[in-house]
Amino acid sequence: MAVPLRSSGDLLADRRYVWAEAALAEGDAAAAADLAEQVLERVPAYVPAWLLLGRAREALAAEDPAARERARRAFAAALDLDPDDALGARLRLAQLGEQAGEAALSPAYVRALFDGYADRFERHLVEGLGYRAPAMIREALLAAARDRPLPFRRALDLGCGTGLAARALDDLVDRIEGVDLSPGMLAEARRLGRYAALHEAEIGTFLAGHPPQGVDLVVAADVFVYLRDLGPVFAGVARALVPGGLFAFTLQAHDGAGAVLGPDGRYAHGEALVRREAAAAGLAIVTLAAASTRRERAEDVPGWLAVLAQPA
Repeated sequence: MAVPLRSSGDLLADRRYVWAEAALAEGDAAAAADLAEQVLERVPAYVPAWLLLGRAREALAAEDPAARERARRAFAAALDLDPDDALGARLRLAQLGEQAGEAALSPAYVRALFDGYADRFERHLVEGLGYRAPAMIREALLAAARDRPLPFRRALDLGCGTGLAARALDDLVDRIEGVDLSPGMLAEARRLGRYAALHEAEIGTFLAGHPPQGVDLVVAADVFVYLRDLGPVFAGVARALVPGGLFAFTLQAHDGAGAVLGPDGRYAHGEALVRREAAAAGLAIVTLAAASTRRERAEDVPGWLAVLAQPA
């Protein structure tokens, strides 16, 4: 369904929604909740107001534990109205401990997130966070491919974004195609002019339809922070790679088992999980090393740098 982000269709409700957002930004969660409830009295199906009401109630939970359950009900109402979840209600529920076994980040949410971020994506990542995943992938590939002829003939860039990986690998690949959910990101990548083709698709779906043994390199720079379950993608990559092909990627890391959704709204994956999914897909581990691809709050974010190989 199309989610009305800018207007509820009711001028008075829209004004109160803006006031509610301002109140929450200023730390007055009680006023924000009251105003959001007024919006919903007028327009009960306005999904952004349910999200805002949930956020306000969540902020109130520090002093009123019962507000946590009321926040959960608001987020659940938003998800019921928009099952595609473009605004991230499922993520909010997951952070409250709900739906722990399900993926918290819907494709619609990730698409909307990056469509709104495309024009400032590179500046924020590279200048603000010291992002270096593409350069790290390049160095790992050079080390892994020391005994093979370069360049790679055909490559896939999963979650290509604006094309940072294509720039880093420009002299290492003859032909590279990009895949991304976000039309805004793909528009930026198209301006770069380095991709032979660009595809708007969810990466699991794209890989399922890709010709088997069609590429000799697949890269994914900080894409899997938005995926809980790596198994289907690893299996799709294994199917797409020629014998001897390489799969290079970065992940956010944690010391435990499985995948954990962090307070930053990203998934971190444990080392044992990566090894298990690689083995299940029939991919051999060439490199799996601790590495940080970016900094947040002046600290390195823990991560993994990996290169897997399709056995020859």
